[in-house]
Amino acid sequence: MQVYIGIDWSESKHDIVVMNEAGAAIARQTIPHSPEGFLAMESTCQDLGVAPGDCLFGLETAHNLMIDFLWSRNYTNVYVIPPSVVKSTRGRYGQSRARTDQSDALLLADLLRTDRHRLQPWHPDSLLTRQMRAKVSMINHLTRSVVRLSNRLRAILLRYYPSTIRLFSSLRTQIALQFICAYPTPDAANALSFAGFEAFARQHGYTQPRKLPECFARLQCPHPKATPETVLVYRDEAVQLATLLFSTVQAKNTALRELTVLFERHPDHDVFDSLPGAGKFLAPALQVKFGDDRQRFPSPASVQALAGTCPVTDASGKRKVIKFRRSCDREFRDIAQKWALASKSESLWATLYWERVRPRCNSNSHAYRCLLAIAWKLWQTGEMYDEAYHLRQRALHSKPRH
Repeated sequence: MQVYIGIDWSESKHDIVVMNEAGAAIARQTIPHSPEGFLAMESTCQDLGVAPGDCLFGLETAHNLMIDFLWSRNYTNVYVIPPSVVKSTRGRYGQSRARTDQSDALLLADLLRTDRHRLQPWHPDSLLTRQMRAKVSMINHLTRSVVRLSNRLRAILLRYYPSTIRLFSSLRTQIALQFICAYPTPDAANALSFAGFEAFARQHGYTQPRKLPECFARLQCPHPKATPETVLVYRDEAVQLATLLFSTVQAKNTALRELTVLFERHPDHDVFDSLPGAGKFLAPALQVKFGDDRQRFPSPASVQALAGTCPVTDASGKRKVIKFRRSCDREFRDIAQKWALASKSESLWATLYWERVRPRCNSNSHAYRCLLAIAWKLWQTGEMYDEAYHLRQRALHSKPRH
């Protein structure tokens, strides 16, 4: 006998409904989020005389310790049902908007019973892929922090110390941030001689000494001068922001190096590393979004929908509207679009494709779809990207038919 188990999860407790093949709820329980609660759920399955292979679990998230417990107990039939699907299906049981945690658990179990053919079981990725996924998420978080901190620091410097903004190649570089900490006021910078500037650069490992005269000239250029009171107001904040930004950039660089080491060990490294324009970050970022389970995305359309690179069609009768896809993995969409843009500068085929397709599309996202489909095909077959092959295929399909 198969049973369908819906779990409405939360941080502190979980509501569970067990449903049989006829659609009847044969067990209900609420368990705490604790080892004892997880064992109580397993005990319920054992009391019903159901083997682990006949238990089908439905949850709304893959990021919960409940899933780790299920996999550790050989419950392999775990399905992650998107919250948007659950929300849109509530009307199946009633016209009112009334809902409880138990009713959502019942809905998850019934969705699994009736619509399982539309869902894909969630299989755990390898430890290596999960480590890489955590690094990618951390790098994206640190990148946002770098942007936020550097924008704030730039605004502060424009207010009282503008000569440091373009002193070096970027405000986010190590040497620029250390200069702000060492010389936090315009008067301190004005008192600095070129010999002292050279000594500072050597001390902090500046690798482009030929550019020092040009940098020093920019520092000495006349700028509007802030009052002593304005300098006093903003000086400490600038040093604090520079210190925070420096440590954040260092943490990001460290995480990127660690991600590169992990990626080189992954079995799919050569596939994603061969993608044009992917680089050190986008290649592993794409790999972790695809994952290890080839059955998770059975078609290019499934991965395009998750990445939000394909639109949504709303058509009825003579009415047809193409809408932007909002329900998607937004981090995946950002990664996919950045890779599509980068590939245009690295791949002749991608450039030719863009020039041919973009004028006929309503958006850039529409034009990005084919590139993601190629990544899906290579992921499925385990083959590396071959620029010459794709150019030959384009030439073949571009020939006029007689």
